[in-house]
Amino acid sequence: MAGEFFHSGHTNNWAVLVCTSRFWFNYRHVANVLSMYRSVKRLGIPDSQIVVMLADDMACNRRNPRPATVFNNAYQHINVYGDDVEVDYRGYEVTVENFIRLLTGRHPKSLPRSKRLLTDDGSNILVYMTGHGGNGFLKFQDSEEISNVELADAFEQMFQKRRYHEILFVVDTCQAASLYEKFYSPNILAVASSLVGEDSLSHHVDPSIGVYIIDRYTYYALEFLEKVTPTNRRTVGEFLRVCPKYQCISSVGKRLDLFGRVPDIVPITDFFGSVRNVEISTDFINLTVKGKPLRHAEMVTKASSSSEPFKYADLFPVHLYVDQK
Repeated sequence: MAGEFFHSGHTNNWAVLVCTSRFWFNYRHVANVLSMYRSVKRLGIPDSQIVVMLADDMACNRRNPRPATVFNNAYQHINVYGDDVEVDYRGYEVTVENFIRLLTGRHPKSLPRSKRLLTDDGSNILVYMTGHGGNGFLKFQDSEEISNVELADAFEQMFQKRRYHEILFVVDTCQAASLYEKFYSPNILAVASSLVGEDSLSHHVDPSIGVYIIDRYTYYALEFLEKVTPTNRRTVGEFLRVCPKYQCISSVGKRLDLFGRVPDIVPITDFFGSVRNVEISTDFINLTVKGKPLRHAEMVTKASSSSEPFKYADLFPVHLYVDQK
């Protein structure tokens, strides 16, 4: 039915934001994800369509001089942990297995909806990942790794199951470009903070916290996103030019060959927001019920036909049992 109304095929936006690092000295990776979370939520993607995976809870860490806060700037202007952060996978729930299950939809029946990626073939998905990586892998929890082959195969399963319309894959880690080298599924645009053989560097330290608090690529990406509003015309092409080498020190990598559109004409809100173009049609669309067209007269008749009036059920006679022993 949606295909009758939305000729572009794009009907909804989702975000998957993943921090794979534990331990206090990796504070910046948690700040990276929470900063992205704040941006996509500000631009209109609701919590019900954002899946956040945080491998550690820096806000409640004993070393945090300001408990229940996470900052991405030494001036501490914005607490990105905030009052309404919804973390879906936390601590030791952040594993390679759970991440692959999230993408492919292979969950036990008991898993709650908040931990599921309930996308379809009209969904544009932002997948943002940050942590420690190397040539062809990204570490999870400092104990296991996801390889670029596993990641590529997971996206292919998503394509075969019609779980996405387009994917914007953004990764901030060392040798990040190696993670998209094996992709082979259509409609994926990939951006990496560093090329193979390069390190992805941190931006600055907060002396009061004592650790680096954000990575360079994410810092400048957020600087760009802070200027985006739901109504302006910033494009994905502009986002791809964020953080030139004199700012990032590393070289930002891009992979465009699998993506079916020209990034310079794709609105940034196609992935980072919940704004879509309105498509106006002058054609009549016949609604059907069980394969039969439903006419206006039938809809009016069904709406006006009255069945038995609703009534309240009798109250339970509590007074008959209260005094019994």
